Amino acid sequence: MFKKGTKLYSVFTGSCPKCHEESMFKNKNPYILTEALSMHENCSNCGTKYKMEPSFFYGSMYVSYAVGIAFATAAFVISFFVFNASIHTVFISIIATLIVFMPVILRVSRNIWINLFIHYDKNLARK
Repeated sequence: MFKKGTKLYSVFTGSCPKCHEESMFKNKNPYILTEALSMHENCSNCGTKYKMEPSFFYGSMYVSYAVGIAFATAAFVISFFVFNASIHTVFISIIATLIVFMPVILRVSRNIWINLFIHYDKNLARK
């Protein structure tokens, strides 16, 4: 499911969408907030330019909305149905989940967005 060469591998590892060899982000830890969205300009393995045009990643805001809704829905289901929490506690758990996972949501959204436009090339991958 998460084998090299699949979109899911690139989305969840943050690797180059074309060769899957290098991380697109300068720091792999998304919780260092000053560097959460710092990206390399190009892949050092295949030379793929990550920012294909100015403001390319503005489109990832739309993806971020959908990913945030998925996280909020998961928080609702877990807190309401699993823990039988009150509606106020459920609301607080949704807000806390979105705040805690915000850097992850931002990175995954960027990864999904770039993977919509760049496809894996097995000839560029290292053997």
